[in-house]
Amino acid sequence: MLNKQADLAGPGIGTYEEVAAALPQNYDSLLTPMETMHALYGVKKYIEENLCKELGLSMVQVPLIVDRESGVNDMLDRDGSRTPVEFPCGLGLEKRLNAQVVQAATKWKRMALKAFGCEIGEGICTDMRAVRKDYFLDHDHSAYVDQWDWEKTISADQRNLDYLTQTVRTIWKVIKGAEQYAQNMFPQLVDPRYPSLPDELTFIHAEEILEMYPDLPRKQRETRLVKEFPAVFIYGIGWPLADGYPHEMRAADYDDWVTETRSKDGRPMHGLNGDILVWNPVTQRRHELTSMGVRVTKDTLRKQLEMSGQLDLLEQPYHQAILNDEIPLSIGGGIGQSRVYMLLLKKAHIGEVSVTVWPQQLRKISAEKNIHLLQ
Repeated sequence: MLNKQADLAGPGIGTYEEVAAALPQNYDSLLTPMETMHALYGVKKYIEENLCKELGLSMVQVPLIVDRESGVNDMLDRDGSRTPVEFPCGLGLEKRLNAQVVQAATKWKRMALKAFGCEIGEGICTDMRAVRKDYFLDHDHSAYVDQWDWEKTISADQRNLDYLTQTVRTIWKVIKGAEQYAQNMFPQLVDPRYPSLPDELTFIHAEEILEMYPDLPRKQRETRLVKEFPAVFIYGIGWPLADGYPHEMRAADYDDWVTETRSKDGRPMHGLNGDILVWNPVTQRRHELTSMGVRVTKDTLRKQLEMSGQLDLLEQPYHQAILNDEIPLSIGGGIGQSRVYMLLLKKAHIGEVSVTVWPQQLRKISAEKNIHLLQ
C-alpha cells in the first residue's frame, strides 16, 4: 500500500510490472483502428459543439508555447516535481526568449477572457495540446496531452457550490450525449461487458470520502468510491483534510480550494473545485475525465500561495492581473480528450486513441495483451 504522502500526485502506478498486472486479460478492441478514428472525430465534433452550446462558449485558438516570464504556464502541482519543457527561441535576438511548452492552458484562459471580451455568462473553449514530460507513462497517462480547456466569466454571486454543481451537471450531460452519439455510429459499442455511463453523477466532498475510508491513500479511496458509485464528482481538492493531507496536490493559483462551504448536512467544508471520476469497465480501474473549478480571487490567491509557500509568485504578470482586478472572475476546467475517447470507445489503453511516444517495455506488455498502440 502506498503511503498518503506518496499518493498526493501522479498516476498511482510506478512500475511496468504493475502496469502489466493492471491491463485487462482477453482484450479485443470493439473497433478497428480506422473505425476508432471515425468514432473519435465524431465524438470530438459533438463535444465541442455541445460544450459551446450548453455553456455559452466559443472555440478559440490557444498557445502551444508561452513566455516563461509571463507566469501563465500551469505547474500542475505545488511541489515543483512536474517541470515544463523549456527552450530558448528567437533567432537573431540579443537575448533569446525563454519559451515553455504549456502543461495546461489554465492561467492563459482566464487572461484570454479579457482579450476576447467575454462578458458574464460568456466564455471560451480550446482544442489544447500540451507536453507533460514528468508523468509515469502507463495505460492512461501520456507525455502528450490533449484537452478541451474551457473558461467562462462569472459574477461574484456565482462563486458558490450550487453554480459549480450546475456546471458539472451540464458537462456530464454533454459527455452522456457523446456516448450515445458514438453508440449510434457503431452499435457494437453497446456491449453487456461494458455498461454505459450512469445518467447522473454522485456528488461528494473529499472530506466525506476520507471519513468513509480513513486509512486508505487517495487513489485507493477513489477506487473504492467509484466501485460503489460508478460516476462521481469530488468537491474540494487541495485543502488539507482531517488527516493533514490534501486529497491531492493542486496548484495554488487557479482553482479556489480554500473558500469555506457547507456539506449537505451543514458541516463546514472547503473548496470550489473538483474532479469527475468514473469506473472504467474495460480497465477495471478508476478513470479521471476532468478537473475544474471556480477560480481564485485576489484574497484566496494570497491565502493559497501563503499556505503553499509560494508568495514570490505574486510578482508575475498573471498574478498581478488578479490582484489588480484586471481579469474577470471565472470558472473553468480541462476535459481530457483522449481520456474521454478511451472511455467511450471502450479502449484498454490511451495509446489506442492517441499517437505519442511510449517506452519499448510498455509496447511489449501491451502487444502481449492484444492492445495495439498507435505509432
